[in-house]
Amino acid sequence: MILVPLGISSATPTVHRSMPSVALWREGQVFLFDCGENTQARMLQAGMKRSKIDYIFISHLDGDHIFGLPGMLSTFHIQRRDKALTIIGPKGIKDYVEFNLKLANVDLDFPIEFVELEEGFEHEIVVDDEEFTVAARPLEHTRFCIGYRLEEKPKPGKVDAGKATSLGITEDDQFKELKKGNDVALADGTVVKSTDIVGEAREGNAFAYITDTVYNANALELARNVNLLYHEATFGSDLKDKADETKHSTAEDAAQLAADANAKLLVIGHFSGRYTNPFVLMKEARRIFPETWIANELRPIMTDLKHEKNIIQPRIQIHVPGQKNRRPPQRSSSYRSSNKPRKARISKHRNKPVATSRGKNLSDYYRGDRDRDRDRDRDRDRDRDRGPRYPDRGRDNRNERNDHNKRNNRDDRDRNKRDDKPPRYKPITPRTPFDDFNRF
Repeated sequence: MILVPLGISSATPTVHRSMPSVALWREGQVFLFDCGENTQARMLQAGMKRSKIDYIFISHLDGDHIFGLPGMLSTFHIQRRDKALTIIGPKGIKDYVEFNLKLANVDLDFPIEFVELEEGFEHEIVVDDEEFTVAARPLEHTRFCIGYRLEEKPKPGKVDAGKATSLGITEDDQFKELKKGNDVALADGTVVKSTDIVGEAREGNAFAYITDTVYNANALELARNVNLLYHEATFGSDLKDKADETKHSTAEDAAQLAADANAKLLVIGHFSGRYTNPFVLMKEARRIFPETWIANELRPIMTDLKHEKNIIQPRIQIHVPGQKNRRPPQRSSSYRSSNKPRKARISKHRNKPVATSRGKNLSDYYRGDRDRDRDRDRDRDRDRDRGPRYPDRGRDNRNERNDHNKRNNRDDRDRNKRDDKPPRYKPITPRTPFDDFNRF
């Protein structure tokens, strides 16, 4: 299994975080959990094919979790999809999809099978495939919300080929029957038992998707003994009262549930816009459950690194919270092995440098002009304050110059303070006066 977070924001998007959506890759098949705005574009950037989606699981009908669904279905229609799609979610998801498609005058060419769950159910298997099952349980939120657990069925054990050959098994069909658990009768009447050739069955992987809920028994059952748990961590411990009021989880709540459920790996997401650097939430969770990772959009999380490495490769540079991402160097036919910057060529008609190398930003060359103009204006103001060109060497002029130098030094110190880098872990930063974080 490969987990790819497509959107990890809560309620509203931020500069680097999109609306909630998670894609799970398994054996070439993609399972989509929630579908917020910009989901289909994030899939393209993640290097995943939207045509591989066979199941879409919706946790609840809040706008940030479903507003990307009509656009996704419309894209399927434009791409002439013909295979069926299954959408699973709370009762009302069918009316929502059909209303939006009718309003946009979109007549789909592929069938959609809706599986709607009504409020009050306890436990239900919503998908029962030959290789896996998907179970659903209700969660505890301000409105009807569902959590999901995808679990692979036990896989057959390994076949002892040497022992099977010594007992007379030579054909491929006979090996397949033994691996299925069936005994094989040879031509001479000898019966070869499957239990003598095939080892013990291997447990399959399990994944749980739990979001928009507080700690509860159903969430614990969904996450029990899973290989990979994706759990919301909307708030930090400092906003525990806010989490209880809005029926959300803190990072510590998610870590405690992962520890109680004996999960192997916890991935937290669904962060509030308050937290410009969600690593503070990861630090809180790791105090309780050390095997905690932070969901980073478009960065794949693999359960079998040896066999799943490089299957999904993002097509854009991944943003890492708390770090400044630099643009990678672009090679061209005139690429030079030397790392020395190329000198700018001065134009004959304008006293401004001209970009001569490919991919350079003109503002980098003009920055020298701005600095020179700034120094010229500063010198002019200084000369004006000092008075004549050749001032007297009297005591008054010296005092005036000293005052002016002190003022310049004070301005430089203030400028340096403004240019200081922010602390590494800065949990809350109001972005604009219009962000009312108390609402969500």
